[in-house]
Amino acid sequence: MSRKKRIVYTLIAVLIFIQLFQPTENAGIGEGENSITASAEISQILKTSCYDCHSDHTDYPWYTHIQPVGWWLNHHVNEGKHELNFSEFKTYPLKRKLHKLKEIREQITEGEMPMSSYTWIHTDAPLTEEQKTKLLNWVQEMTTTLTDTVASL
Repeated sequence: MSRKKRIVYTLIAVLIFIQLFQPTENAGIGEGENSITASAEISQILKTSCYDCHSDHTDYPWYTHIQPVGWWLNHHVNEGKHELNFSEFKTYPLKRKLHKLKEIREQITEGEMPMSSYTWIHTDAPLTEEQKTKLLNWVQEMTTTLTDTVASL
């Protein structure tokens, strides 16, 4: 057997073998008692554009079960949840809540979220200008409410 054939067969065997190692899915509850507070309209925008990477529940596409793509997506989701988890927002200390709201405002204003690698497949995820305005207004309201709460203590 030629060297090329051995390399090809080895690669195929490795690709088949790694399919046995599936990452644990992010299959918790997206909204619960610790979730961020928002109107139904804002919640829907967040679910559509943010929750797959920033909540305890991800709706996975079919290709997640093909490795190493699934590992990459799993890492991406875990990283997103580490940065901001809307499902656990109420458990954050006040300083972190205010910081995360500031980051949300920056990400929306700079057009960095949702990421283009996400919106390429999830065509309903890109934010319209109207949605951006609504989210920015909501972030400002949340920031004001949290700041007022601290001031009244």
